[in-house]
Amino acid sequence: MLDIWRQETCWRTARAGRAAFLVDYQAYFAAVQEALLNASHSIHLLGWGFDPRTRLAPDGSDGGGEPDQVGRLLLRIAAERPDLDIRLLIWKSALPISATQEFFPHKAREWFKGSTIRFWLDDALPLGACHHQKALIIDDQIAFSGSGDIARDRWDSPAHLDEDRRRACHGHDAHPPRHEVMTLVDGEAAKALGELFRKRWAHATKETMTSPSVAPATDPWPKFLPADLRGVQVGISRTVPAWRGDPAATEIRQLNVDAIYAAKRSIYIENQYFTDPSVAEALAARLNEPGGPEIVLVSTEQAPSWFDRLTMDRVRGVMIRRLQQADVFGRFRAYSPVTTGGQAIIVHSKLMIIDDALARVGSANLNNRSGGFDTECDLGFEARDEEQGQAIAAFRWNLLGHWMARDAAAAKKAAGPNGSMIAAIDALNRHGRLKPIRPQVLTKTQRIIADFHLGDPSGVGDSFRPFKRRRRLDRAVRTIAADHGMRRFIQSLKNRLSGEDGPRPPGF
Repeated sequence: MLDIWRQETCWRTARAGRAAFLVDYQAYFAAVQEALLNASHSIHLLGWGFDPRTRLAPDGSDGGGEPDQVGRLLLRIAAERPDLDIRLLIWKSALPISATQEFFPHKAREWFKGSTIRFWLDDALPLGACHHQKALIIDDQIAFSGSGDIARDRWDSPAHLDEDRRRACHGHDAHPPRHEVMTLVDGEAAKALGELFRKRWAHATKETMTSPSVAPATDPWPKFLPADLRGVQVGISRTVPAWRGDPAATEIRQLNVDAIYAAKRSIYIENQYFTDPSVAEALAARLNEPGGPEIVLVSTEQAPSWFDRLTMDRVRGVMIRRLQQADVFGRFRAYSPVTTGGQAIIVHSKLMIIDDALARVGSANLNNRSGGFDTECDLGFEARDEEQGQAIAAFRWNLLGHWMARDAAAAKKAAGPNGSMIAAIDALNRHGRLKPIRPQVLTKTQRIIADFHLGDPSGVGDSFRPFKRRRRLDRAVRTIAADHGMRRFIQSLKNRLSGEDGPRPPGF
């Protein structure tokens, strides 16, 4: 146990009788389709984006029955069960972003006019911020949460094929290969996410929702999906910006750093972005330790949009170079995945696995926005016995192996007696499916963008004040370093007084 759940890192802890990790959208959309059809009380969706034309079974896994477009499926369910409470709360995206999505989700409102489905575009947040939480709650009995939205350019299989017509949607060419990770929980954890939805619905619409008083008699959990974890403790962490008198919640930002400092053997990260200096400096501090953890980062070769390439990618290069300089013991690697034909895979997952003790999956990127400006929701799964630890380890080896078209068992075997992720990659990456990320040399303009984190505010206070942002970020890094330095000093004194201060484990 890492013992990291506290008020600063967690909104709520709750038990899940079952939890599952869904790697890529072939599994997620299949589970969504079955769960929607199993709903008997309510369907509540939180999202950054939403496209009702999205096909849930482009691979034909629905058996060729009813149309699998999610909007048509919801309309059919609503018509057959008019007492079902169906609500979709989606960010009211800025028009430049909406234009890249054919003006969805704005046009989705027309789909549901005249039906019992409640569709609301949420703009109750500071100027420039976005609602980025992604969750689907069914009957308050099960809940999905993770990195992706229900949109037409999300579906892919774990094979990430070069050419796959199943990735085409609504007359479009097939979108690029894409990697997402979602989770599914039941029990008290699902009820807590139901409460999160109701709070946000009230915040956006000023309409209070009541909690369900009677649990449905049927279980909406998809029958084809096995549980990876049972009886697991789940920590729910959020980011919520300060707005109109409501206080900010920055639990995810604190949890990122606490989890990094708690690691003993390994830190595995998948994320779309990597621009948060607090995270980078915490990782650098661990790399400086002779017996610190091994760290592997998997991210996209370059961001899909030109704006993110100009802003996020440049800062990521600075952060990776910082870690490479700190890596005096050779324990850090940063990779971008490609298909067998060399096509870049979009890494949109947001996860961190610490040792085999904690798996975190959610919506939050490792950038400044996700730490204090946008709304986010992450789930943390803490292993409290050997079986749960083995399940988290299997999840990590499955993720690592699938990049190189190998299973979890092969990845674990290649890791050797020390369980080294780097050793596994060196042994299995013969075809170069994981390419090292090499930071670019920046021009003067790019250096200014990186130094002031332009386009990546850390909170409402610096959203349009880049000079203030730089000072705030520098101060945050110093505060976190001092805080954890003092904690580690106190813990060292306690260990010595109790006679537990033995030698540190060797590095890899």
